[in-house]
Order: sequence, then C-alpha cells, then structure tokens
Amino acid sequence: MIDIRLLRDNPDVVRASQQARGEDPTLVDAALSADARRRSSLSQFESLRAEQKSMGKQVAQASGDEKTALLTRTKALADEVKAHQAAANDAEAELDELLYRIPNVVEGAPAGGEADFVTLKHVGTPRDFAAEGFEPRDHLAIGEGLGAIDTTRGAKVSGSRFYFLTGVGARLELAILNAAMDQAVQAGFTPMITPTLVTPDTMRGTGFLGAHADEIYRLERDDLYLVGTSEVALAGYHGDEILDLSAGPKRYAGWSACYRREAGSHGKDVRGIIRVHQFQKVEMFSYCAVEDAAAEHERLLAWEEAMMAKVELPYRVIDTAAGDLGTSAARKFDCEAWLPTQERYLELTSTSNCTTFQARRMNVRERTEDGTRTVATLNGTLGTTRWIVAILENHQQPDGSVRVPEGLRPYLGGLEVLEPVR
Repeated sequence: MIDIRLLRDNPDVVRASQQARGEDPTLVDAALSADARRRSSLSQFESLRAEQKSMGKQVAQASGDEKTALLTRTKALADEVKAHQAAANDAEAELDELLYRIPNVVEGAPAGGEADFVTLKHVGTPRDFAAEGFEPRDHLAIGEGLGAIDTTRGAKVSGSRFYFLTGVGARLELAILNAAMDQAVQAGFTPMITPTLVTPDTMRGTGFLGAHADEIYRLERDDLYLVGTSEVALAGYHGDEILDLSAGPKRYAGWSACYRREAGSHGKDVRGIIRVHQFQKVEMFSYCAVEDAAAEHERLLAWEEAMMAKVELPYRVIDTAAGDLGTSAARKFDCEAWLPTQERYLELTSTSNCTTFQARRMNVRERTEDGTRTVATLNGTLGTTRWIVAILENHQQPDGSVRVPEGLRPYLGGLEVLEPVR
C-alpha cells in the first residue's frame, strides 16, 4: 500500500497519480477523511482514558454524594471510552480498505492508457521475408510442422488455451528457461523453485487481488490461489522480516509454472500459444534500498535485454503508460519482439519498480543507522514459454525448419537447426 505519510503530506501527488492511471482521485479524500476521524477518535480516547484513570483515584478517596456523582461520571466515561475506541477501530478498518484500493503512486511513467506508451528504443531490424522470396508462417503452423506444439490435444485434455509442447518444443522451452536461469546466477541471483499455490494474504499483499482479481485461479476449498508469476511467492518470501541490505540488493530468480484465467480476453490471440492459461517463466525479483530502486530497475532491464540478444530477436523497449500499469508498479518497462505474421510487437518481458508498495503490505523492512524502514521491491521477466512464438517466427526458413539462435545452442545439445517432422 502507499505510505500514509505521503498521503497526508502530499495528497496532490497521490491525486495526480490516480488521474494519470485513470483511477478515482476521490479515494484520496476518502482516505484522508478516515485517517482524520481515526486520529481524532484516538486522541479523544486517550484523553478520556487518562481522565478515567484519574477518576479512579478520586472515587477511592470520596464518600457520600460526592462518591455517587463520581461513580456516575465514571460510568459515563467508560461508555465514552468504548464509543471512541469503536469509532477509531471503524475508521482504521475503513482507512485500511481505502489504502488497499489505491494503487502505487506513479513515478515517471507517461500518462494515458494502453496505447500511450513511449518507445525508448528499437534494437535490431525485422527480416524482409518478401525480399527472401517466401511468406512467413505463424508460430503454430511452424510448431506443428516441427512436431513441437499440439494445441488440438491440449484442448481435448484441458480445454481451450491449453497445449502440449512435444519433442523439440519441450526442449526449446527448457533451453530458454535454463539460459535465463544461468544468466541470473551469473549476475548474482539466488535460483529459486517457488510454490505456485499461495495464501490470500500473500496474493493480496503483492497487489494481485484488486482490479485484476478475475485473472487469478482460486481453489476455494483450500482457500489458496494459483500464481500468475513467481513474483507473488518471492514477494512473500521475506514477509514480516528485517533484511540486511548493507551488501546491496537481495536478488532471487524464481522458476515456476504460472496460471492465468485470461478473463476478458475472448477472441484475442486464440490461435497458438500467445495467450494461454498455463506457462513456465523465470522471474527476477529484487529487494533493495529505496534510494537504489531506480538504478536497480535499469539493471533489471539490462539483464532482460541481454537475454533478448541471446535469442537474436528484433525488439523495442517501451515505457508503459500509467493507465496500463499493474496495481503495484510505479513504473514499468517492456521488451516487445517483432512478430512477422501479425506485423506487430509482442511483449516478451516486463520489469516493474514497485517501490515500497508491496513491501509495506508484506512488512518487509531493512535495518539502518536510524532504525528500520520499508524496502523497495522490483521484478522482471527473463524467459517464458511465449518466447517460443517469437523465436519460431523470426528464425523460420523456407523449408519449415528453424535456425536455433546461437545463445540457445548450448542448451539444445549444440543443435543448430530445428527440422520439420517428415
């Protein structure tokens, strides 16, 4: 959640953030009102409690009518104390609910919605298939020719938006993820295989039970949620702990299966494996000092671009607009690869600076010379199943084979070309 001190001291900053996101700015005023009522009730409660304690001594020393009057006043005081305590508790509960509804405060992201991103750079040049003399096929047609993707049997077994990766398809996914994990380890990340089921407190604490709750699978009988990213488990890993960040950020690379309902995406990317209910991902996660968060964000983006270079894809980096940010993100950069058959860019990685938003909810702090304070958290994708889509389309050959990017060859036993199944 956002810092209550920021809300009190700079409400206009929070209002501006709400407006940039396209969210309701009146939540700020409602939260300030609840906070004022809570503090007023607490002040009156404490004043009356002090009077109540003093009255107790007077009652012990009084007698006759004076004692009767003091006892009457004592009873009235007790009722007032209870009333103000209840009012303070009600205002605090209302404040907490309002604070959970206010997304993170935007930091530097462009205003607007999904289409209002700012392109920071382009890397690489898309292939000119017409000049090469053939029409590119989409990833599913290529994958089926390679015996790598089977969506028909995936739908038969599990329903729409499920699939099997078979043969070189399975190997290619493992190659992407192992390359990502190796790069993370070389950069000093601790590799993690994370839980894919988490408690409501963990899911809510990371900001995923707000506007995007419909995206999440819930196991009602067990009151657990299936994660859409290992970010959730990694954000909860140090919950209620005080960290030592004197040596720099604590960095983890989580490998997990991920699950998304894709609610509201009917008719979008229904062919192939672009938008699916289950996939694999390696996710970077960093706990760092607040002052280092912006620089850490740039480092995460650089590591993502290093992975993009390994798979030799033309891509662009965008600064995501405020209205397209997740609840927890103050700023987000995406790497989007060119998709030849759709002539558009497809998101392959994203990295978000969540500042202190998640850590405040999860009660993750660091120890400093001046005491303890909330840390910042950041996350970034290093490889997912979706990368297969861009690799197959961008590296396809006229005969249906696919050239293996050099950065993945060591993870495929030195294989240089994926050959169609005859």
